[in-house]
Amino acid sequence: MSALIYVVRHGQTDWNAEHRLQGQADTDLNDIGRRQASENGSKLAGLIGDAKSTFDYVSSPMVRTCKTMELMRSAMGLDPAGYRTDDRLVELNFGDWQGFTYPELEVRYPGASRARGEDKWDFTPPGAGAESYQKLLSRIQPVFQAMERDTVCVTHGGVIRCLFRMISGASKDEAASLEIPQDRVLRVQGRRLEWI
Repeated sequence: MSALIYVVRHGQTDWNAEHRLQGQADTDLNDIGRRQASENGSKLAGLIGDAKSTFDYVSSPMVRTCKTMELMRSAMGLDPAGYRTDDRLVELNFGDWQGFTYPELEVRYPGASRARGEDKWDFTPPGAGAESYQKLLSRIQPVFQAMERDTVCVTHGGVIRCLFRMISGASKDEAASLEIPQDRVLRVQGRRLEWI
């Protein structure tokens, strides 16, 4: 990847605040999340400057990522709707676990937290369509490998964890347990990833 890529995690949702496994549930931003998105847009405007109109803008198609992109673009002085979506950028599918907190999962599936904790990267939750981080990496890798233009991308925490494994060679354990902030911008250039 020779392009300069700015990657942003969507702003906070109520499910984030409640520590629920969102996965592919289509939740919306809360007030904090909307503020984070606008502030990240202002930050990007300062970073990109007059080149902002030359960048490609791509988002996961989920409500929380599209709203984040639209608020960011508004803060950058750009048409909120002037971006594209890519279905491959959606979050990890948590299968039957989606929508639950870990304490709730322990009631339904005793030992679930321990089982995932033992091999978080390769663990696949139960349920149709559920994914491990490794499966998610296979899904998103072609998207980023094909980026030839400088790009702003809005996506999810799981996708960003996969980027650290894919680009910087983070170990499975390190990548799976990274904290992914919602109020910062990740600059990806060559094999270097830097939070701004």
